Amino acid sequence: MPRPLIATIHLDAMQQNLARARACARGAKVWAVVKANAYGHGLERAMRGFADADGLALVEVDYAVRLRELGWSKPILLLEGFFDASDLPVMAQYGLNGSVHCEEQIAMLAAARLPHAIDVHLKMNTGMNRLGFTPDAVAAAYARLRAMPHIGTITLMTHFANADEAAPTRLPLAQQMLRFEAGAASIDAALPRSLCNSAGLLLHHLDSDWVRPGIMLYGGTPSGTSAQAFGLLPTMTLRSSIIGIQDVAAGEVVGYGSRYEAAGNIKVGVVACGYADGYPRHAPEGTPVLVDGVRTGLIGRVSMDMLMVDLTHVPGARVGSSVTLWGQGLPIDEVALAAGTIGYELMCALAPRVPVNEA
Repeated sequence: MPRPLIATIHLDAMQQNLARARACARGAKVWAVVKANAYGHGLERAMRGFADADGLALVEVDYAVRLRELGWSKPILLLEGFFDASDLPVMAQYGLNGSVHCEEQIAMLAAARLPHAIDVHLKMNTGMNRLGFTPDAVAAAYARLRAMPHIGTITLMTHFANADEAAPTRLPLAQQMLRFEAGAASIDAALPRSLCNSAGLLLHHLDSDWVRPGIMLYGGTPSGTSAQAFGLLPTMTLRSSIIGIQDVAAGEVVGYGSRYEAAGNIKVGVVACGYADGYPRHAPEGTPVLVDGVRTGLIGRVSMDMLMVDLTHVPGARVGSSVTLWGQGLPIDEVALAAGTIGYELMCALAPRVPVNEA
């Protein structure tokens, strides 16, 4: 019998979350972001779950080629563009869109001899200071691109640093938009634009030609508001079972480092899941877990293959009882918050050894 740990991917939830993103998009086309192996969900499943998207966006050139080989015929966008001149013939061959964010990329494009034109997204740095041309440099970059015969459509793009905060103390979305509009006006304010991530879609109302939702498609929230409040459904449920039970007396300790000391007599359940499966090792006592549908909490230190939970107030718990680590019935963002991280990381950290099925 295999180890009782499995991740279930809910394709119907992916479809519903995409529909929710489209409803928020105010007529814009939707790039479904599938980077990092579709946030741990798998490219093949993402293709089916997001079949109604207008395009798929990711950062890995080889994964983009894989999407074509799997049969995706609609647009594909490389969010970080290309990393080497050798990527450009691949982009032309497979019809890949690419972000252009630096002078070095423009130089590689200028030197390229491509059999087909490629469409690009010219990235503007409006204050996040990761990738992109500043608003006062974007017009020159655009002019160089526009002069190249192998460049097709050019879309202006930027990325928001704090769209998930209602009133950030630094770099509010409105400030970034002022910078973006200034840069766009220096070229052509009517150029197609790609603006919103999940937070931008859910919390702001911006006119755009393309939007780029990521975490919301997977049932996570980019803000303090619950995903359920936004009408989003969990797309990944991680479940296991109780594989052992210990009756622990008051004053006894549990797990590596003897970090947890029982204040009274307790019943401890051992769960077949650990940090080698992608569960955060740093998750503290009290991180929520469901056992047979009853909410309880983590105790002791998470080890490589196991973690422990308090069964004292879970009537009927036994070896074989079902355990939900996150997903249906237990929002992944709630687990992530308790562990001091974000739902994105938990999804992406799911280990290859964890079997995955579909529902």
